[in-house]
Amino acid sequence: MTKACNVQELSKSYGNLEALKGISFEINQGEIFGLIGPNGSGKTTCLRILVTLLKPEKGEAKIFDMDVVKHGAEVRKLISYLPEEAGAYKNLSGLDYLRLVADLYTGDSNRRKEFIDTAINIANLGMRLKDKVKTYSKGMARKLLLARALMTHPRFAVLDEPTVGLDVINSLEIRKVIKTFVSNGGTVLLSSHNMLEVEFLADRVALLKEGRIFELGQVADLKQKYHAKNLEEIFFGVEK
Repeated sequence: MTKACNVQELSKSYGNLEALKGISFEINQGEIFGLIGPNGSGKTTCLRILVTLLKPEKGEAKIFDMDVVKHGAEVRKLISYLPEEAGAYKNLSGLDYLRLVADLYTGDSNRRKEFIDTAINIANLGMRLKDKVKTYSKGMARKLLLARALMTHPRFAVLDEPTVGLDVINSLEIRKVIKTFVSNGGTVLLSSHNMLEVEFLADRVALLKEGRIFELGQVADLKQKYHAKNLEEIFFGVEK
């Protein structure tokens, strides 16, 4: 089975703080892999290394067999990253924002149109795309940003808290978009504090705590191991 992501003994420190302490995991092509854990567990550090924003001190990470440090430029052509704190230009309309992003990715008019059409379909904001982003609700803005992240058909999408702060309806819509993306051949690394959401979406999960992976596997197997009803109960079991 093709590996979309391969992480081996990855370590990273900030001064005396060890954010990652030699973590290892693999993500298969075409799956949704959940990375869960509390604040300060090292999730964001791991994601930033994978998307080439940070360099590890030890270990290695590869995206489709390309090292994220040695082949960073090539890796960036294959991936897309939606950070938790992402924002759009508030004084642009949603459509103009998508056009701006498309221009950054390609100078080919046909591909540009394809990217924009894809984003319009993902965002599903209708006529509101013509309104300025500053008038959008949190749900609308997050859907716009997810559309930006997936419009170029990346092979590997890293999504950090994709439904943060959203109501149930908007969260459900974003989950559908993620599942559709994967059904069309994409691969997703999903990080979230919402463990029930990860359980709903993910094929496999890694539970990160204090820079180490304490559990990794299919949700059903982990629930059976801990005699748990859901991932939240598994997490509390590991905590004990």
